[in-house]
Amino acid sequence: MGLEVARNMYKTEQEDFWAGEFGDSYIERNKDYSVYVSKLAFFAEIFSKHFGKNDVKSVIEFGSNIGLNLKAIQTLNPVMDLAAIEINEKAVAGMKKHFGTSVKIYQDSIINYQVENTYDLSMICGVLIHINPDELQTVYEKLYESSNKYILISEYYNPTPVEVSYRGNLNRLFKRDFAGEMMDKYPDLKLVDYGFRYHRDNMFPMDDSTWFILEKGVR
Repeated sequence: MGLEVARNMYKTEQEDFWAGEFGDSYIERNKDYSVYVSKLAFFAEIFSKHFGKNDVKSVIEFGSNIGLNLKAIQTLNPVMDLAAIEINEKAVAGMKKHFGTSVKIYQDSIINYQVENTYDLSMICGVLIHINPDELQTVYEKLYESSNKYILISEYYNPTPVEVSYRGNLNRLFKRDFAGEMMDKYPDLKLVDYGFRYHRDNMFPMDDSTWFILEKGVR
């Protein structure tokens, strides 16, 4: 799917950006095995500390790229019911090749995605920062509606909305308090825990991001 085709399909310029050539090049920059190992360590910690054996049996990821997060989760629990939403055609092809039918894959923009099922955990990692701010409420709704128990958000954090140049591109990266905005929007969401992943971690470095676990249905 080339960029020109994508422009006729998607609502925002940010979606076009990730569906096209820049999204293709992102795959090449982030497929190294060390990236997967760091993700495996991250999810091993999250699941062991915060989710009991029967708490999370199903997961949907919004903006999965080539599925390294889901690969890590599947390694930890091979019988987990997994689903992914991804806009980039090459990333989807890579997931299909690796996962086969073990992951339900929706090739679509997460803005266009229509919620079909609920999962114990809906998650989004490093994607909200690239969503057009005018569409954030739509994505929040889909994250919320897709979850029957937990929501995991892992993004760049800033207490107030701010735009940052992204690899020389303007209007492509936005930092803010995504988790706080979701809790304001949905009063039944409770903050379970949060933490920070550092790019200079001695063992398992990850991009400087703040993660939040929210539990649904708690007042």
